Amino acid sequence: MTLTHTPAPTNTRLNRLFAPTSIAVVGASASPGKLGSVMLDAINRGSDGTVTAYGINPKGAGDGFHVSLAAATESHGAPIDLAVLCIPAAATPAALREAADCGVGAALICSGGFAEAGPDGIALQNQLADITAETGIRLLGPNTSGFFRPGNTTVSFVPTVEHISRGTVAVVAASGGMNHALSFLLSEQGVGVGIGVGLGNSVDVTSVDVLEYLSEDPTVTAIALHVESVDDGQALLAAVRTVTAEKPIVAIVVGRSDVSAFSESHTGALATSWKTTRALLAEAGAVVVDSERQLVDALAVLSRTRLPAAPTPGIGLVTAQAGPGLMILDELLAQDVQVPTLTGSTQAGLSELLPPLTFQANPVDTGRPGAAFGNVLATTAADPGIDALAVYALAEPDAIDLAAAVRESGVHTDVPVVLGIGGPGDAVGKTSASAAEIGVPVLPSPTALATGISALVHDARSRYLRAADPRPTATATAPALSLPADEATAKDLLDALGIATPQRRVCADRTAAHQALTEITLPVAVKILDATVVHKTEIGGVHLGIRTAEDLDTALDALDAIDAPAYLVESMATSGVDLFLGARRDPVFGPIVVAGLGGTAAEAIGDVAIRSHHLTHAAAAAMLDDLQCAPLLDGWRGGPVLNRDEFAHLAVTVAGYLAAHPEISDIEINPLRLTPTGLTALDAVILPAPNRPTALEGELQ
Repeated sequence: MTLTHTPAPTNTRLNRLFAPTSIAVVGASASPGKLGSVMLDAINRGSDGTVTAYGINPKGAGDGFHVSLAAATESHGAPIDLAVLCIPAAATPAALREAADCGVGAALICSGGFAEAGPDGIALQNQLADITAETGIRLLGPNTSGFFRPGNTTVSFVPTVEHISRGTVAVVAASGGMNHALSFLLSEQGVGVGIGVGLGNSVDVTSVDVLEYLSEDPTVTAIALHVESVDDGQALLAAVRTVTAEKPIVAIVVGRSDVSAFSESHTGALATSWKTTRALLAEAGAVVVDSERQLVDALAVLSRTRLPAAPTPGIGLVTAQAGPGLMILDELLAQDVQVPTLTGSTQAGLSELLPPLTFQANPVDTGRPGAAFGNVLATTAADPGIDALAVYALAEPDAIDLAAAVRESGVHTDVPVVLGIGGPGDAVGKTSASAAEIGVPVLPSPTALATGISALVHDARSRYLRAADPRPTATATAPALSLPADEATAKDLLDALGIATPQRRVCADRTAAHQALTEITLPVAVKILDATVVHKTEIGGVHLGIRTAEDLDTALDALDAIDAPAYLVESMATSGVDLFLGARRDPVFGPIVVAGLGGTAAEAIGDVAIRSHHLTHAAAAAMLDDLQCAPLLDGWRGGPVLNRDEFAHLAVTVAGYLAAHPEISDIEINPLRLTPTGLTALDAVILPAPNRPTALEGELQ
């Protein structure tokens, strides 16, 4: 039986995948232990009674089984929402085609043997892609263990899914195994899962589709995102930006050991896919963590509470034990979280509530908590510099009920409160249950509490930076380039963009070089001028500190020995801090900006910050705060101080120019020297994009 396909809105189609009322398992049988049988049994056991399930087996097998999807559709009296294909890979294209012909809205393929299995598998996977594109049927997988909605619908062959508790966090994982692993951890922490999705090979339904679907799901308050690889980086970032405006996303990215294949420029060598993916997800609004434990701690907080967007939220830390308090403070400061000193009036109020020997300026050390604990929380939260409270204590039921102290003080209605509690499981569990009733998260250790609070702060800071209006840049007046461009041409472009460069002369011969020595400020640098040479210092193409004609002749002799076609004679900048600023066309994410400590050791140090070309002026101004070397930019030992607005203008301008000129693959300024008078581009490289016409060729056409 063939039904006419009627196009439906995307989310309606994903509803037939993730909220089906009818499911057919192709490959089911009455034999226990087989994949189809396990899946059918899981669907029947995991349904809340709203799902009708059918087994599809050509031989038939009794009640609930049909010989084909067409027969099941006829029995059902309407097209089936979801077909789960538990059959060998070679048989799946025909089964998917049959499902589409029967009007099935979505399919899920559990089996492997596709793109991950080599050329034959790739061919099979391409057939699946063709069918979905032609018919509009939505497909999850192949090579996925499925998805589940605890307490509602289970379409997963992992038997222990039924032990995952219901909650409001969605898990979107590249791997079915990680979908389950993260969901079990969230459940153990008492957070619970609303929906868990394993994407598998993502022939059709991708993380972008699922994120867009979840953005409109009122039962989901936060999302865990597990990333292994990215095909369409700009679509993923756009989805993250959209979702995080309403709901927090906590992301973990696999691939720390990745090395870049791009070695022609420092920018490419420094921007590995793992670093780039993490940085751009964070810029788009996700809270990026290093481990699944951190992911759970972050979501324990963000699924229940969220700070308003703010540049530097202040945290009040109240602790009943000094040692754990110091651990929390140390971790918060390491994560660039502000723990401001409380005002004099706040400290005066606390002094009336606490023993005189305790520290009360923030952190607030209460000693053993007592009856005044709730008043301590309220007084600390009322300080004008405090936007949220982190509270840690050991569970001491005979001394105080921490959840009751929060509830009775009402402090949680004024600012977010996050509790950290240590002690026996029963005592902690009772407090956690009481705290959950008023929406207060509870974490099990000092480090976990710091992780949760850091996530709260970074989420608020990211939304603030994204909301800042970008400032316009003067890229329209920049000249077209003839590529490849040598250093002098590249610096002419920087001049046109308003980026300072040294005084210089392009010299075709030795006579011109000696003339230049008399015209520009000494000392000078003498360089090979050759558009084909990217790393000049590595071939002896740069000579510094030239003051005399004799020095110049020595340098020119060395350059002639490497067949220099021309020379660049340039005034040397005063001493300072060398930075690196580059923009490159990333193959996955499009134009990106990379900045860090510069000079010839930039790649060895690898201390970089990465942003997309969508970065706002405010985001660019804060960009270098990511660097470990950031203190060098703030007058370290009497050195120069970076004007963050000046750097932001440079970063936004370079990113904007690259985005507007597809004929260019890289723009690199290294070193970009910070001096007492500002930033100066001492070297510049512009690389053409492969298979792109130059701007000049475009004009001739």
